[in-house]
Amino acid sequence: MQIVIPITPVTKKTHQQIIKAKGRLMVIPSKQYRDYEKACATFIPQMPFNMFECPVNVKCLYYMPTHRRVDLVNLLQCTCDILVKYGILKDDNSNIVVSMDGSRVLYSKEHPRTEIEITEV
Repeated sequence: MQIVIPITPVTKKTHQQIIKAKGRLMVIPSKQYRDYEKACATFIPQMPFNMFECPVNVKCLYYMPTHRRVDLVNLLQCTCDILVKYGILKDDNSNIVVSMDGSRVLYSKEHPRTEIEITEV
């Protein structure tokens, strides 16, 4: 399965908010991340069931609009969370996402995007 999300990739960890709720401090994703997660839904096929419950390799190519350094692990975590949320993966644990071979960060000023390729292992 191949999915292209034609918007600039965002991570959860570098975009967090600390709020006080019921007397406790909590860390939640920022509005920027929540907006990104919602926008991704437009480009991810809607599934009536979890598409992948078997071991898979998730290869992600992140095309960033600048040469600024970005944490690949945080981008991968964000992508896996979104794939689980929208029913492409049953879960992102190591029994299902067994590898992320071939994933990397690249540069594309005019067309930032995420290209995802999911293959059964």
